[in-house]
Amino acid sequence: MLGLMQDWPLLCHRIIEHAAKYHGGQEVVTRSVEGPIHRTTYKQIHDRALKVSQVLDRQGIKFGDRVATIAWNTWRHLECWYGIMGIGAICHTINPRLFPEQIAWIVNHAQDRIVITDITFVPVLEKIADKMPSVERYVVLTDKAHMPQTTLENAINYEDWIAEADGKFKWKDFDENTAAAMCYTSGTTGDPKGVLYSHRSNVLHALMANNIDALGASASDTMLPVVPLFHANSWGIAFSAPSMGTKLVFPGAKLDGASVYELMDTEKVTHTAGVPTVWLMLLQHMAAHNLKLPRLRFVVCGGSAMPRSMIQAFVDMGITVRHAWGMTEMSPIGTLAAMNGSKSCRRKAIRPSPWR
Repeated sequence: MLGLMQDWPLLCHRIIEHAAKYHGGQEVVTRSVEGPIHRTTYKQIHDRALKVSQVLDRQGIKFGDRVATIAWNTWRHLECWYGIMGIGAICHTINPRLFPEQIAWIVNHAQDRIVITDITFVPVLEKIADKMPSVERYVVLTDKAHMPQTTLENAINYEDWIAEADGKFKWKDFDENTAAAMCYTSGTTGDPKGVLYSHRSNVLHALMANNIDALGASASDTMLPVVPLFHANSWGIAFSAPSMGTKLVFPGAKLDGASVYELMDTEKVTHTAGVPTVWLMLLQHMAAHNLKLPRLRFVVCGGSAMPRSMIQAFVDMGITVRHAWGMTEMSPIGTLAAMNGSKSCRRKAIRPSPWR
């Protein structure tokens, strides 16, 4: 005998459908790669993701085909994630910080058919394009006015590419164990190893990440993920934030302390996530200019250990710091360290902070 509740598969595009329906007006803000701040909403991202799916379908991308992205954290990149996954294709995020030879090896191993990239990485791809025979087209995440001259085969700017679709497209239903995304980890011996995320694992991971003792963001919060979408699924934030209707703020290509501070301050960011290097640059900038972030409540750190003095600097500002650990193979969050009692870290002051 089977239960009768929620008789549908756990698919990633259900998340953006939920966000569009119940949090459609919630903002997604990006410092664009071209420079200006761009504002959109979950409803608009949903609608444009459908256009991505429609164009991919028309161009012969089939169930299980791999579509690569080499891009920063932007609204366009997020649209591509859901558009690729919505037709049962696999969104293959590639870390642009790898050596060009490694990128070419990964693309060949995955047999990516389309590469979607930012203008930043066009010169890198031009140098290795002849070594990636499986790639049929390059889509550059920009508009016609900012499209660079390029030797990349069948290159087109993103806005013209999705303009070929009207968005009257229905996302498919399929088994929730279907692969949704792929990420190659270089934290291994020999060549990078590919990890496949299922739709089911991503959805369940998003639900877990929203717990108060995990990332803990709600529909009334604003999340700035400094951790890249190309790094271990952005710690799942591309799924967990829309599932809760959390406002998203994307930093684009500018991750220096001044740029991150400006976005946090102007967009009233309450939650953020990234590696210690980012927080070092942010705290140094704040200390040099005697700045505060009164609305920031929650910093998640991972990748490597945050120094005790850095933790204390945030605690002195009344900000909760949570250390995360995980692996690409874990979707990717494995554990998060939550303090037992909101004041326990303040009671056990480590030493005066050097950042103040």
